[in-house]
Amino acid sequence: MFSRLFGKPKQETDALTTLDKLNETLEMLEKKEKVLQKKASQEVEKAKEFTKAKNKRAAIQCLKRKRLYEQQIEQLGNFQLRIHDQMIMLEGAKATTETVDALRSGASAMKAMQKATNIDDVDKTMDEINEQTENMKQIQEALSTPIGSAADFDEDELEAELEELEGLELEEELLQPATTAPAAPVHVPGGILPARPAKKPTAEDDELAALQAEMAL
Repeated sequence: MFSRLFGKPKQETDALTTLDKLNETLEMLEKKEKVLQKKASQEVEKAKEFTKAKNKRAAIQCLKRKRLYEQQIEQLGNFQLRIHDQMIMLEGAKATTETVDALRSGASAMKAMQKATNIDDVDKTMDEINEQTENMKQIQEALSTPIGSAADFDEDELEAELEELEGLELEEELLQPATTAPAAPVHVPGGILPARPAKKPTAEDDELAALQAEMAL
């Protein structure tokens, strides 16, 4: 909370500043390494040209300078590795510090809430909740109880009514007429189809016949 009001703690600020400085140094070393690699490549090309020109001494000097550049490149690589290690350690320490601060804040908040909560008040609240729950159950049971109980009905009267219904159902079944058997299918000899009834001519058929007669004339 205080860090939000008054800014970040000094330790965290120092860690961020150190990380920024390490990043800047790492970028500088990487740029210098690229320059040295380019110079080493140039010395190799020069050595090739001197070799073609049969100037062995000059070619050897180029290779010596290339070796010196390579030594510097290797040294810069070691520097970068050390900076990476330092950055990893610093970031880990920063994460640890932030975790501890967060846990400390959580513990303080929990302690404050426990002070604000009285165990007697909690017990009293739970008793009130249980009492209200029990009252609600009783109200629901009272509302769900039917007005007339099943014990008020006479079992003999119910059985007599059931027998009367069964007798009426049996009487209706006896009075129903028997269903007629389905007509037997007509057997037609193979290859012979029943003749279709002649189609009654319509007015359109008469007009068509008249038109055909005129066209024949």
